[in-house]
Formats: sequence, structure tokens, C-alpha cells
Amino acid sequence: MTATPSPTAIKYRPLTKAEIEQLERQGCSAADWGKVQAAGPFAGRVHNVRFLGEVRLGAQEGVVKLGLVEEPAGIGNATLKDVTVGANCVIRHVGSHLANYHVGDGAVIVDVGVVEADSGDSFGCGSVVEALNEGGGRGVPLYPELSAQVAHMLSLHRWRPALVRRLQELVAARTARGKAPHGTIGSKALIRGVRRIRNVNVGPAAWIEDAAVLENGTILSEPIAPAVVGSGVVAREFMIAEGASVTDGAILAHCYVGQGTKIGKQFSAENCLFFANCEAFHGEGCSLFAGPYTVTHHKSTLLIAALASFYNAGSGTNQSNHMYKLGPLHQGIMERGSKTGSFSYLLWPCRVGAFSVVIGKNMANFDLGDLPFSYIMAEGSKTQVTPGFNIFTVGTVRDGAKWPSRDRRKGTAKRDLINFPVFGPYTVGKMIRGEALLNKLAAETERSVEDVSISGALCKRLLLKTGSKFYRTAIDAYLAEKLVARAEPELKNGLAAVRKRLAPEAGAPGAGEWLDLSGLLVARERFEKLAADVESGAVGTLETLQAKLAECHAAYERDEWNWVAAAWAARFGKAPAELAGAELAEVAARLLENRSKFVKLVLADAEKEFSETARIGFGADGGPEAPAADFEAVRGTFAGNKFVKEMQAELAALEKRCGEFRARAEGLK
Repeated sequence: MTATPSPTAIKYRPLTKAEIEQLERQGCSAADWGKVQAAGPFAGRVHNVRFLGEVRLGAQEGVVKLGLVEEPAGIGNATLKDVTVGANCVIRHVGSHLANYHVGDGAVIVDVGVVEADSGDSFGCGSVVEALNEGGGRGVPLYPELSAQVAHMLSLHRWRPALVRRLQELVAARTARGKAPHGTIGSKALIRGVRRIRNVNVGPAAWIEDAAVLENGTILSEPIAPAVVGSGVVAREFMIAEGASVTDGAILAHCYVGQGTKIGKQFSAENCLFFANCEAFHGEGCSLFAGPYTVTHHKSTLLIAALASFYNAGSGTNQSNHMYKLGPLHQGIMERGSKTGSFSYLLWPCRVGAFSVVIGKNMANFDLGDLPFSYIMAEGSKTQVTPGFNIFTVGTVRDGAKWPSRDRRKGTAKRDLINFPVFGPYTVGKMIRGEALLNKLAAETERSVEDVSISGALCKRLLLKTGSKFYRTAIDAYLAEKLVARAEPELKNGLAAVRKRLAPEAGAPGAGEWLDLSGLLVARERFEKLAADVESGAVGTLETLQAKLAECHAAYERDEWNWVAAAWAARFGKAPAELAGAELAEVAARLLENRSKFVKLVLADAEKEFSETARIGFGADGGPEAPAADFEAVRGTFAGNKFVKEMQAELAALEKRCGEFRARAEGLK
């Protein structure tokens, strides 16, 4: 939030006798006119105002635009107590009082009840959000610059007390700095029709209209990314980031609303963290840690005590744990890209693997983190898992393409650090472990066994090899794609140049396990170094910590290649930098084979949406030929579909690319 210019930089003067007399003729009064000061002409624009305490007024002589209407700057029908008003503001019809605020230039405050701030308040900074576990123990203290990654460390790394303690100390120092003798309403902010605002800092260009109650919070905003708070909103102990909107009767208590996030349509949230580009409408959240792109749009959906990111909640989704003994044990992990079907239920604790789909009422506790891209389905009181079958669906492919294009953040700084790729060291590493697990179970399980138990869920024995094959196809396609892309620029320079390019990046980690810090994919080795620096005090401020996390984000591609190089060597017995020309040509052939399988399976999934079954309900009141014609008029054809054409074009381009790569690679010496 850009700071409002300090009033100390403006030269104020006592009022003249003529100005006081004019103000009194215009219905104004003051407990002590000696405590009222001004800068520039103002008196003709101030009517029916009561001045209490120390009040300073900027020049009021311009015109201010309120939506479609322009109004002359000025103050009328209000009580001001210990207030500094910037130049060319509109303050009118304050029912009770405006007290202890600095109001920026061009701000508008009209038709409000009470707007007041306590001296020394922290404006929501330091308020604790008990996200992820409603029983407590994972509290995240708020501060304006909070990112998903810092919140992740504070909440999930309680197994590392020195790290958490040091982070809490850094936030406490930030909270102390945030305490101020007065509240701030930023330049060109608009506050209209609000009943009560108490201890809330408002950033420049924020738009607050018809909200009910706002208490103990901060609304970050800037002209290029204004925050919006709309009708009927009740928010207490909160922070709303730049470009976010909270509207339509939403109720927030102990919440952080991240950049570009939208909350509205009577959504209710308590002890929730929403980070970049989330959407929450109609339903309810309780102790939800919503990482970037978490979406819930439906009534009767309750998201409780869950960690999620890139997540889509179906209507009626619910999670809980009825085993209340020593207290609620609500806590579950929905890894990135997960979805829940309509009226799905999860009995916490559970862990859902990345890009998996949950269907039905699941009463089993399971951990399927190493089986990403799965279907998880309730069958009676048991849960069945179908590993890897979500890899080749249209939805997964479209998700990977849509998220970068739906980034609504327009602020000066994008605090949440996000890696978008569906396939990378994090998900592919899990697929490698999943493949090994499925192969082991297939080898050890007798043919007479129908269901195999996997970490609390059941898997049909006949699906073990199929799931392993799906993982193998995706793993090999990813590794080959990365190797071909890495080698391509150097093919013209000979085998030595290609091998140099395929060697691991010097000084970069990445070969081991990777982590997903609520949107940021990072090599564990790199993160452990950062965590140790925080613990030791080498990272001494939250600003430095955020900069270090940004360095982790910037290192993704370097570290990813080191992981690919190590994974390739482990999988195929030879490091990429040792491959000969003919072997490189074979990599391109493998890429084409596996990627072609992938695209063809995705297209087969897409074609189902154009089947005869999909036409049910089309062609109303027509003859036998009407359903097909009506369907085509509304949905188009498979051959003409934009997504289908894009996938077919990708496959054609890949065939050409791999053919050219093979021809060049085979000639390398």
C-alpha cells in the first residue's frame, strides 16, 4: 500500500479571523479554533462541520469525480476529530464522526456512519489466523506483505520449531512497525455508504461502498490494482490485498484475502487464508489454507481445515472428522490441481495426490500423495483409487493452460511466487515413486486377489500395471521433452557443445526431492539452505526472506534441469551429457512416441463430449435429425473444436520438430 504523503511535509497555518467568521456563518463550530489549521484556500468549501481536537485541512478548491458524477471538493455535514484532510477531498454526510485519520489527497468519504481509529493500533497486523487445523497449533500471524510461501512455512513447518519461532519474531517486529498513532485513508480512495469502519487502514484508490462493518484490518490498494469492498460486507481482523474484491454480503473473520482474489455472494470465511487469484462464492470456509487459484463457487460447499492450491471444489463438497475426543482433528491435504466432485466428502485426515479427482462420500483415511493424477472414488465405506488415469484427460490439459492466463494480479509487486507447469520435478518425482510402488505391488500380489490396499485406499489389482504404464508414458515424455529442448539450440555446434549443454548446472541443486510451498516449486536442498539461514538469523527481515524466496523462484529452470539430468541417469543408466548422436536421435523418437500417445488419449477423451450420449436433450421439438443439428449449432463439431485443433497442431509440429532433431542428432560426431 503506497503511503499517503506525510502531513509534516505540508505547511499548515492557523486560521485567520475572517476564515473563522466565515466558517461560523456556514454552520461550522469548533471546541478550540486554535487547534484547526489549514493549507491553501478551503473556507468556501466547508459547511456544517464540527471540529474537535487537532484538525488540519488541505486546499479544497478542485473537482472530484465520483463515478459518473463530478462534485466540487469540500467538507459538509460532518464531525472531524483529530483528522488531517488532504487536498481536494469530498467528505460529506458523516452521521457520527470521522476520528483520528489522515485522509489522502482526492479521497472521498460520503454517507458513512462512523470512521474511527485508536491511537497505536496495528490495523490487523499480528492478528492470528488458525488455518489448516481448527484446533489451533498452526496459527499464521497476519501482516500486509504476507505471501503464500511465508504462510506455508509458518503453518506447516511446526516440526521445525526454531524456524517457526524465528519467523514469528520477524512478524512481531513487522507488527510493531505497523502500529501508528492514527489510521490512514489513501489518496483517491472512495468510502461511501459504510455504516462502521474502526481501526482499518485503507490504501490509495480503494473502493469501499455499502459495506456493513469493517474492523481491525488493512485494505491494501494502489491505482493500478485497486481493492474493492462491496455491499453488506462484514469483516473483522482481516487484510485485503491489492486488486482483490470482497463483495455481496461476504463475512470474514480472521482472514487474509490475497492479490486478485474474489470473495462474494454471501461466502462466509473464518480463520482462512486466500492467496493469489482465488475465488470463493456462496459457500463456507473454516480454517482453510487456500493457496493460489483455489476456487469454490457453490452453495452448501464447506471447505474446512484443508490445504489446497489450484483446486476446484464441486458443489456440496465437504470435509470433516467426527472423531471428537480430545478436540477436533480436522486437517487434510489437497495437493495442487486436485478437484472434488459434487457432494464429495473426505473424512480428515487424508492426503489427495496432485491433480487427482475425488468422487463420492469417502469414509476412509488415506495418504495417496505419491499417486498423483488419480481418480479417488467412494465405494460403500471404502475408497477405491485408480492411479494415473487423470493424466490423459482434457480437464488436466486445459487446467495447465488456463492458470497463467487467469492471473489477475496487476500490482507493483506479485508476492505469491507461483510455478504453473503441470509436469515438473515435483509431480514427475511423485509419479516415479508411484510407478515403483505399483510395479512392486503388481509383482507381489497373487492373481487371486481382487483389491490391493494402498495407504488406506484400495486399488483393483488389474489396474496396477495400467496405472504404472500411464505413469511411465508421462514420465518418459516429460524427461525426453526436457532433454530435447535443452539440446536443440546446440545441435548446429556439434556433439561436444550439446554434451556441455546437457551437463548439470554448476552450483545448482535440484537432483533430490522437490517441495511445493503453496505454489512455489523448489528443490528441497535449496529450501533447506534458506530455512537454515532464517534460523541462524542470516535472514534478518521479512523483506529479505521474500527476496530469498524470489531467488528460489527464479532458479526453477536451472534446478529443474539438474533434476531431469539426475532422473534420466537413474532411469536409463546413462547421464544425458554422455549420450552419443544416435542415442540423442533415439530420445527424440521416444519423445514423439510418448507424447503422441498422450495427445491421442486426450483427444479420445475430448471426443466423448461429442458422442450421441452428449446430445441428450438437444433438438427439442424436432425430428430424428434435430439432435445432431442442434448439438452442432450449439457446441460445434469435434473436428472444428478449438482445443482439438490446437492439440492436433501440436502433434503435427512435434512430428516435424522431432524429425528435424533426429536428422541433426544422427550426424553429430
